[in-house]
Amino acid sequence: MESRRGGMGWSPPGFLRRQAVYFLRGSRHVLMRHRQTQHRQTQRREFLTAAAALGGAVATGHRLSASPTLIKSRSKMERVRVGAIGLRYQGSVIAHKAQMYGDVVAVCDVDKNVRDTAKSAFGSTPRDFEDYRDLLARDDIDAVTIGTPDHWHTKMVIDACRAGKDVYCEKPLTLTVDEGKHLVKAVRETGRVVQVGSWQRSDQRFRLAAEMVRAGRIGKLQQVDVVLGKNKTGGPFPAKTVPGNLNWDLWQGQTPDVPYLEERSHYTFRWWYEYSGGQMTDWGAHHLDIAQWAIDSLPVEIEGKAEYPTVNDGFNVAVDFHAKYRYANGVVMTVADTGRNGIMFTGDQGRLFVNRGTISGKPVEELKQNPLNREDMKLYDFDNQELPERAGKLDAIINHMGNFFDCIEARKTPISDVESQHRSVSTCHLGNIAMKEDRVLTWDPELEIFPEDENANRWLAREQRSGFQIP
Repeated sequence: MESRRGGMGWSPPGFLRRQAVYFLRGSRHVLMRHRQTQHRQTQRREFLTAAAALGGAVATGHRLSASPTLIKSRSKMERVRVGAIGLRYQGSVIAHKAQMYGDVVAVCDVDKNVRDTAKSAFGSTPRDFEDYRDLLARDDIDAVTIGTPDHWHTKMVIDACRAGKDVYCEKPLTLTVDEGKHLVKAVRETGRVVQVGSWQRSDQRFRLAAEMVRAGRIGKLQQVDVVLGKNKTGGPFPAKTVPGNLNWDLWQGQTPDVPYLEERSHYTFRWWYEYSGGQMTDWGAHHLDIAQWAIDSLPVEIEGKAEYPTVNDGFNVAVDFHAKYRYANGVVMTVADTGRNGIMFTGDQGRLFVNRGTISGKPVEELKQNPLNREDMKLYDFDNQELPERAGKLDAIINHMGNFFDCIEARKTPISDVESQHRSVSTCHLGNIAMKEDRVLTWDPELEIFPEDENANRWLAREQRSGFQIP
């Protein structure tokens, strides 16, 4: 399948090949720096005191792990054999990160050009497939990465679990709330390890923010304000002949069979409700996940406001949107499309802001005198401290993928597990539903329904095209 686009705009031909070179060079650079760092550490170890060891802390005063970057060396027989499904930008990124810990032995994409480029980008010569089901049928594949458009995630994860594969799947995890229920059930029944690509949980800034809030560093949490950014507008777009290299029927999957519009695919698929949920599920699967991680509760009331495009054959996700949630523990969360992208936590003793560039606020400054060390963090109990803390997308994904492989070996629950991610993206879906209904909705988080509200409940699932249904 074609992957989600991780950046803005379309990448030119040859992107994957250049990405492969980039990542290979990057990996060699990281290892060289690691060796240099080890040498310096050895030279200084005799005169470094315990206090000086804390000098490696980030500017916030949060201590970094003293352990070097270690990627466990394994024999060929011990290494996990990975099949990569969906190989455009983000699919390529996660496949290459997986190759740091295992061996990519198969690639799959509904676009032959993408598939051919991906096949040549890896150091080995992996098998290639157009249909992911043929890849899953192989007994010589242990785990898969899934970087397809959003509407394919749930079915592929369920099918992979039932085929006996562990899974790293890109966010957002689901297209509807009901899909998440099916997915949680399948993972529980099969016992497979599933890591969702909500990598901000493996970014030191976001994790520190959630840990500080849960530890009471801003007092009692009262409000969370999240800014996601604007949805794209555009259209009408012309119908075109399906390119000969693309299996359009397979790309559409469960969604309605419609004429091919180039703008329905590639990065821009996320601006169509048929395939995604706009910024509410794209950025929301990241930011609302971190917010809810810190809130430590589930919403019970949601209201939303939005405007919608009226153009035919054009992007149809909400514009000028706003949502407000009330949680069972009393916390209020707002979500908006304007303002500074990120998350603001407000408690009765202070505020804390975090995004992909910074973590700030008086509680952060106070970490210099009162650090919150990694070994004292509480939100995840299977933390491999041999993986140093990282920030930024590409670096944090290294640790996120490392956590996945650690959990494969130990058969433990990963940091972005299916159950938490189902709940996080469901909160995103609830916001979109409230916007469509344009009213206050009451939610039962235990039953996962809107009590006695048929109009709202009709949005919890979608009709699926024959042959692609999720059981």
